[in-house]
Amino acid sequence: MAKYRRGRINDAVAEELAIALGEVREPKVINNFISITRAEVAPDLKYATVYFSCIGDTKEAGEGLKKCTGMLRHHLAVTLNLRITPELRFVKDGSIEHGAKIAKFLEEIKAQEKKGEDSNV
Repeated sequence: MAKYRRGRINDAVAEELAIALGEVREPKVINNFISITRAEVAPDLKYATVYFSCIGDTKEAGEGLKKCTGMLRHHLAVTLNLRITPELRFVKDGSIEHGAKIAKFLEEIKAQEKKGEDSNV
C-alpha cells in the first residue's frame, strides 16, 4: 500500500512545483521556459528528485532552480500536509530528446522501406 501513497506524493510534488514556478521571479527561470515533468520522492520523504525540461539554456535553468529551491520548498511545506518537506534536487529530463531521436529513427526506417518498395516495382 505504501507504494501507492508515494505515487500520489510524487504527483502532488510535481504539480505543486509547477504551480510555484509561475510565482518565481528569478530571471534565469523566467527566461528559460521550464516545465516540471515528474518528481520522485525517496521512501523516507527526505529527498525528492525533480525532473524538468526547458526551452533555452539548460545549465542556466538549473542554476536558476537551485537559487529558488528555498522558495519552492516553502511552497511545498505550506501546500502539502507532509511530516517532512523533502530536499529538492533538480535534474534535466532527457526523455523528450530521447523520444524525438526515436521518432527520427523510425521515420528513416519508414523512408528506407518505402524506397525499397519503389525499387522492387
